[in-house]
Parts: sequence; C-alpha cells; structure tokens
Amino acid sequence: MAHSELLREIRRLAAERDALILAHNYQRDEIQELADLCGDSLGLSQEAARTEKQVIVFCGVHFMAESAALLAPEKMVLLPRADAGCPMADMITPDGVRLMRERFPGAPVVTYVNSSAAVKAESDICCTSANAVRVVNSLPEPEVILTPDRNLAMYIARHTSKRCHIWDGYCPTHERLTVEEVRQARADYPDAVFMAHPECPPEILDIADHICSTSGMYTYARNSPARRFIVGTEMGILYRLRLENPGKEFILPTTRLVCPNMKLTALEDVRAALLAMSPRITVAADIRERARYALERMLAVPRD
Repeated sequence: MAHSELLREIRRLAAERDALILAHNYQRDEIQELADLCGDSLGLSQEAARTEKQVIVFCGVHFMAESAALLAPEKMVLLPRADAGCPMADMITPDGVRLMRERFPGAPVVTYVNSSAAVKAESDICCTSANAVRVVNSLPEPEVILTPDRNLAMYIARHTSKRCHIWDGYCPTHERLTVEEVRQARADYPDAVFMAHPECPPEILDIADHICSTSGMYTYARNSPARRFIVGTEMGILYRLRLENPGKEFILPTTRLVCPNMKLTALEDVRAALLAMSPRITVAADIRERARYALERMLAVPRD
C-alpha cells in the first residue's frame, strides 16, 4: 500500500472507530505527522482523559499506554506494538519499591512517570522530568526515595535540601551520550546552545547550557534568540523542533541517541491496531486506583 493511501486508510479507520491517535515526541517522523496530538507521556495521557473520543491509539511504549488507561479508565486504549517497552521502567519492580521503604522507613516514594502502573501503585507520588524538583520540594518529609532514574534523581538532589535515596535505574538511550561527543559538537558548532534532558548523566548536565524536559526543549528553542542548538535527547524530538523553527538548526551530538522501542511503531502497526481493536492495554482495578492516586497527587502540586 502506498504511503498516502495508508495514511488515508488509517484516518478513515480512526474516524470510524471514534479514535484519537497520540504520538510521543520520540516516535518516528511519519507517526508524529499522522497523530492528532504529539507530546510527552503525561501530557498525552491527560489529553486521553479530556477527549470525547472513546478509543485512544497511543503510539509510544507500554507504561505510557498504561498511564492513559489510568487517567481514562472508561476509554479503550490501544498500543499498536505490544512489544514496545521501556528498559528503565523495567529496572524497578513493586518489590523493589517495598525494599526501599524497608531500608528508609518514613521516606515517601517519588516515582518518575516512566514506570509501570504496578510501581506507581506502590508509590506516594509521581513526578515528571519537568516538575520533579517542584514535586520533591512540596513534600514535608526531610528524606525522599527516588525511583527509577538515578540521573533524574541526582539532578533533583542538586536542587533540594532533602536527603535523597536513589534507585539505580537509568535510560539506556540518554546514558549513551558522552562528554567527548558534546565537546566535539561544540567545537564543530561554537555558536550552538546545548540543551540536555535530565535523564542524561550528571557529567552531561554539568556542561549543558539549558536542562529541561522534551516539552521544555520545544519552548526554549522557540523563545531563544540562538540559531543553532545541540540536542541532548532522543532523536525523535528533531521532527517537531525543525517543524516549529524553520530558521534554526538542530544538531545531534551522536547518532546513538535512538530509542529502539520508540522506533518500533510503524504506520502499518497503527492500521492493524485499528482494524483489530487490539492490543488493548488495561490496568487491574486494585492497581489502577492506587496508581491513579499517585498521579493525581502530583497533578495537585501547585505550580511555581
């Protein structure tokens, strides 16, 4: 099937099924082009809860579709590739959270949204890369447990007076970026501003001009007077950065900033999911209520 015909077929099926197609910022260019909405995992899950559409096609990875199912339990949530997982999310389990609670009694568990619903259910509150510091500083306790991303946790620890107990998980994609690669990119493009995601290792953040989430990168690139940017996150973000800033240049410091799980979903998979109305992602009721509480508690934290 030709590309244009495939797009028309998907849009026809989506209309018939009353479906909203969501795509994470790291998805393939053609998936972002197809989607009704693009964004970060939490923002898209909130859109899933707000829409009147009854079917959500989430082009992302498993924990993201779970979050949509948590916030919109009455909707049918489809994940076109059931094998699209997240290695970092897999690095923490409910048993791991309980172990940390035993080691550090009284310390609340703050869990990054890049985690399973079962892990969220064992947590006190969730956070995103954009609000992590604000969430931690909103808590009254002097100590916190941070899971699963050690790099985000170490970034938080720099911006709080609380004692941080850190789970040793990480994003393999952001972990690949090296200081040498950033320095080489800066040497090649001396006028470029280096934006880094807080999932990057501390030594990368140490040399960043600006540290922010994926959504923050879009805002920063739009508002900055700079004309060139070195981008320290997964390559999928380049699609929208270039679309929104046609007069600016965006450079990856390495070709290894690719998440293979985020690149699994193809247009054919979206079509197949809409035809079969499968694979469907659901969350058991007992887990759903506790996990949703952790998410809603995060959303209730006042903004600065």
